[in-house]
Amino acid sequence: MKKIALTVQGNTISQISFLKEDYISLTDIARIKNPAEPKDVVKNWLRSRSTIEFLGIWESLNNENFKGVEFDSLLFEAGSNSFTLSPSKWIEATNAVGIISKQGKSGGTFAHKDIAFEFASWVNSGFKLYLIKEYQRLKKDESNRLNIEWDFQRAISKINYHIHTDAIKEYLIPKILTKQQTSYIYASEADVLNIALFGITAKEWKENNPKLKGNIRDYATLEQLVVLSNLESLNSVLIQQDLSQEIRLIQLNQIAINQIQSLINHKKSIEKLI
Repeated sequence: MKKIALTVQGNTISQISFLKEDYISLTDIARIKNPAEPKDVVKNWLRSRSTIEFLGIWESLNNENFKGVEFDSLLFEAGSNSFTLSPSKWIEATNAVGIISKQGKSGGTFAHKDIAFEFASWVNSGFKLYLIKEYQRLKKDESNRLNIEWDFQRAISKINYHIHTDAIKEYLIPKILTKQQTSYIYASEADVLNIALFGITAKEWKENNPKLKGNIRDYATLEQLVVLSNLESLNSVLIQQDLSQEIRLIQLNQIAINQIQSLINHKKSIEKLI
C-alpha cells in the first residue's frame, strides 16, 4: 500500500489507499489526545452508541457484505459501562470495510476518510477542519499532477501520430490518388490502432456514444495513452517492413494486450514515476 503523509498543525497523519479509496490513520489522529496510548482513544470512541450507529449506517451504504445481525447485537450493548470494542473486534464481528487494522511497525488503525473525519471531530473539532483542508489541498495537487501527466501523454500520442502518418504517406499511399482516397487510407490505418487497442473503430465508438464530444482517444486512460504512443511508433516500423495490414493488426493487438497487462501488474511502480 502506498502511504502518504499529511501535515496538520505540525502533526503527521498517514494516509493509505485501500479498495481504491483513501484511508486515514485514526492512530495518528488519536496521538493528539493521548500520545502515549493512542489505541485507547480509538477504543473509547468505539464504545459510544452514536459511533456504532454512524459506523453501521456507513457500512450499510458502502458494504454489501456487512453483517447486520451482528451489528444489531453490538448496537444493543453499546453505551453500557461494561461495553468495550476494539477495531479488530468490530471488523471481525461485522465484516466491516470502513475501518482496517494493520500490524507491524508502520501499522495502526486506518479508516475511510468519511469515518476518519468523524473521528477527528470527536477528538478535536478544530483539528478536523484543518485535517479536511489539508486533505483537500493534497487531492487538488494530485489532480493537477495527473492532469499534467495525462496532457503530456496526449501530446506524445499526437507527436507520434505525425510520425505514423508520415510513414503511411511514404510507404502505403500510391501516387496520383484523390484526396478522398488518401483520407480513406489514413482513416483505415488509424482504425488499425483503435481496433488493436480498444477493439472498436472510431466510427463504431461514435455511433455507440452519440452524446459524447471528441473521439475515442479523448476518453482513453493514462495506461491506454502510453500503449497507444508505443503502438503508433511500432506500426510505423511494421509499415516500413512492408507487412500487410492484417498481419500488423494481429501483432499490434498482441503487443497491446501484453503492454496493458504489464502496466496493470506494475501499477505501483508507475504511480511512483508520476
